[in-house]
Amino acid sequence: MPVILTFLFLYFAFLKVDLKKSFSLILNTSLFWLIIYVLVFFLSHFIRALRWKLMVKSVKQDVSLFNLFSAVMIGYGVNCVIPRLGEVYRGLFIGRWEGLSRTTMLGTVVIERIIDIGAFAFASLLSVYIFPGNLFDQVIWLKTSLMIGFAAIFVVSLLIVFMVKYEEKFGYVIVRIFSKFSKKLSEKFAELFSTLISGLSSIQDFKTIFIIILYTALILFFYALNSYVGFFMLDMQNYGTINFALAWVFMTISAYGVIIPTPGGTGSYHIISIFVLTQLYNFDYELSAAYALLTHFISYFVFIGSTVGVIYLVNKFRVKKGIKKENFFTVFDINSEPK
Repeated sequence: MPVILTFLFLYFAFLKVDLKKSFSLILNTSLFWLIIYVLVFFLSHFIRALRWKLMVKSVKQDVSLFNLFSAVMIGYGVNCVIPRLGEVYRGLFIGRWEGLSRTTMLGTVVIERIIDIGAFAFASLLSVYIFPGNLFDQVIWLKTSLMIGFAAIFVVSLLIVFMVKYEEKFGYVIVRIFSKFSKKLSEKFAELFSTLISGLSSIQDFKTIFIIILYTALILFFYALNSYVGFFMLDMQNYGTINFALAWVFMTISAYGVIIPTPGGTGSYHIISIFVLTQLYNFDYELSAAYALLTHFISYFVFIGSTVGVIYLVNKFRVKKGIKKENFFTVFDINSEPK
């Protein structure tokens, strides 16, 4: 299904585009702004790793920032191939390399994703106010998406609060349900539930919550800055008015293209990006398509490259220590789960 969606989105995204002209524009990309773009790109994800480190400190104080950053980049790299699997993979990755319960780490990833959804929902509301026209009229699906998003956040957050507060009761229900099939299976699920709750309840004090909010705001800022810098890679300032408000609106609306379960947002990101630039800001189709193609290719290249590079570095360090080499699939080895 994701593959079919990808091809459909790509077809409609470039239906009105002269791709020859778009690639010609890409060939004239500013090297200086390309370097700045990649640096900002890495910085935004480094801040994400810092936020994650804060979230897992209740489980382990000295988690390696390198491992966290590597897990973030690899997670996105996996998403470039198989949508949503990257969220699971990075939880498993950091659990294995830090000797932590991978189920607990998955719990922190769940919390992080809830925070991200809420942050982008509020960022979208801000876009409604800074957009010069009526954004809800221009993007007809935005209001419905926000209503669904906020409702989902409320329901999931409420569920998590009850699960954490009434852990014993929820655990008892799980044991009762699965014990009907197998006592061993019920014990395993009870253990998994307990470790998952540990991850979900990793944020407890107000100081931590405040800093997490600050990091989240910084992540959004650097995402928007990334979009802003991207405009200069293609000299888009010569074709229309470029400002940070435009970058913010573009960042928030195009993010919905990444949420759609296509590999790395392929197709869905392109069609929404081109829509925003052409319909909301009156850039021509070829320039808008060039921007979508270039920025998406950079993200793919960086994420896939980081995945390969991290695995290489990890094995290089392990060989020096006389430890067995690992590969991409090692994190799925359930026999290595910490007790």
